[in-house]
Amino acid sequence: MSFVIGLTCRECGHTYPAEALHACELCFGPLEVSYDDDALRQEVSHASIAAGPPNIWRYASLLPADAPGAVSLGAGFTPLVRADRLAAELGLGELYVKDDTRNPTGSFKDRVVSVALTKARELGFKVAACASTGNLANSVAAHAARGGMESVVFIPTDLEAVKVLTTAVFGGRLITVEGNYDDVNRLCAELASEHDDWAFVNVNVRPYYSEGSKTLAFEVAEQLGWELPDHVVVPIASGSQLTKIDKGFRQLTQLGLVEPPDSGEVRVSGAQAEGCSPVAAAFASGAEHVRPVRPDTIARSLAIGNPADGWYALEVVRRTGGSIAAVSDAEIIDGIQLLARTEGIFGETAGGVTIATLAKLAREGVVRDNERVVAYVTGNGLKTVEALADCVPIAEPSPRRWQRSLACSKHGIAP
Repeated sequence: MSFVIGLTCRECGHTYPAEALHACELCFGPLEVSYDDDALRQEVSHASIAAGPPNIWRYASLLPADAPGAVSLGAGFTPLVRADRLAAELGLGELYVKDDTRNPTGSFKDRVVSVALTKARELGFKVAACASTGNLANSVAAHAARGGMESVVFIPTDLEAVKVLTTAVFGGRLITVEGNYDDVNRLCAELASEHDDWAFVNVNVRPYYSEGSKTLAFEVAEQLGWELPDHVVVPIASGSQLTKIDKGFRQLTQLGLVEPPDSGEVRVSGAQAEGCSPVAAAFASGAEHVRPVRPDTIARSLAIGNPADGWYALEVVRRTGGSIAAVSDAEIIDGIQLLARTEGIFGETAGGVTIATLAKLAREGVVRDNERVVAYVTGNGLKTVEALADCVPIAEPSPRRWQRSLACSKHGIAP
């Protein structure tokens, strides 16, 4: 049963029916899904959620699409890892890593795509399309195949080889575009107006797509015994994930499913790469607007120079008392290796951004040692192995005594 009552403009508040719309006709502001909170309070409980499947669809009542028709590969309910060794390295207390490397196609995008394509099928679409920096391409192609839909995916020409291969294998149309993600996204915005029978997950069904990120908040709360963390660190690409994690925590509080933390709400901090850090730059300067940049970073999954939700991410961070920092490519590599050697989790470059930013904010005292902290690692390191090619020693020569022992054993003699 859906509790969606429609779409609401985030700028002027004008309302629309729950259709394939993404921008307000009056002020061109972005649209957001609205729910019947009174009905939700009557229907949703810890018990009703626990009775659901071990994936994002256990929270179906809090999502804009119906679970019985879900296009699903089983995304969600990924581990929340108590990271004591990492915490000790950073001088922190209670630290957790939300390990979304475990999703079916290796990133958190499986959450948003499952919701988007489920809603797209409800709305009658048979073709799923997107602009992508790689992870979204993987997920759209895979979920479209699962749901019996066609897929048309647009990517920049310079994506990591693994992300290209693991999109193409699902059999949809994969189209490369000369330019960066922002160029690809502009093309898709134009194509969306020409192909109104295509569901562009990050254009005409974007309000529903973005709601899938709320499950990153829902799961953390449930995995903490229906308690909220004090502080979370979230990578920023378009800014949508950060804003929806905040929305998820607030929604749980409004519905009485959790108590607010002592500070009143969860502090939210953002993480960007220095080579694509328009939101971090705006935060540092106190600006009210996010100025677009041309991306130049190894963290390609975060390389959105003109983030659609950048201003809203700024608003969330400032409202909650968090911070936004940017880290260099060298720090990103260090972050990947730090997480791997302390907790056995191999994150992609975006994960390196999160961990390196967490370390920086801990050094600056923004993330405090008396807080319960969650760091979101949103993609699998196997997707971006090129970034580590010259940084990690693959092997070292074995000692001569081991070689002698092996040679002797082959000939059946004692070393």
